[in-house]
Amino acid sequence: MKLFNYDSPFSQVAMRAAASCYLNLLWFVCSVPLVTVGASTAALYAVTLKLVAGEDDHLTQRFFRAFRENFKQATVLWGVALALGALLALDGYIVYHLRASSTGAAAVFWTLLLALLIAAAVAYAIVLAYLFPLTASVANTSAAMLKNSFLIGTHYLFCTITIFAVHFAVFFVTVRLFTPMLIFGEGLCALLSSHFLAPVIASCSYTPDEGDAA
Repeated sequence: MKLFNYDSPFSQVAMRAAASCYLNLLWFVCSVPLVTVGASTAALYAVTLKLVAGEDDHLTQRFFRAFRENFKQATVLWGVALALGALLALDGYIVYHLRASSTGAAAVFWTLLLALLIAAAVAYAIVLAYLFPLTASVANTSAAMLKNSFLIGTHYLFCTITIFAVHFAVFFVTVRLFTPMLIFGEGLCALLSSHFLAPVIASCSYTPDEGDAA
């Protein structure tokens, strides 16, 4: 039957669904120590970006190779991201309650400060959306990764909004509509997001050709 041919749309969707489920399992297992979340996320995107490019073989080998190669930098970046996230959450909690218990000029001050923290949280989310896909794709310093994640995320707003929408949609469906969707989880989010990330990363990457090298 043509429906089950390798090149049929049905077969391609089924294989991508199976791949996302398998990659989600690898990502979850490798993230269990928590300190390795950055390395496993970078490895996940290293594979999904290749899948989008049509390289759909050796998923396990590709995942663990990327995990090893990016482990040091991705773990450092994850530590930085975790610390910044905790700081933003703590500051937001304190300022929110100070605002709620204040009146007059003090309330206005805390409201403005809370607005600044919300803006910082949005910037943080943008950086987090691009940080590990970039780590998986290009070689650069950790400071440059953080800066470029923000610059790319704010420049390509459609891609950024789409990535957030994908994660929200998968989360909403899993929590409110179909709990077994959990087996696809971050694997499906990364695969769908990679369709939008791949051209953005390609347009921001620079590979010298032979003429430049000469």
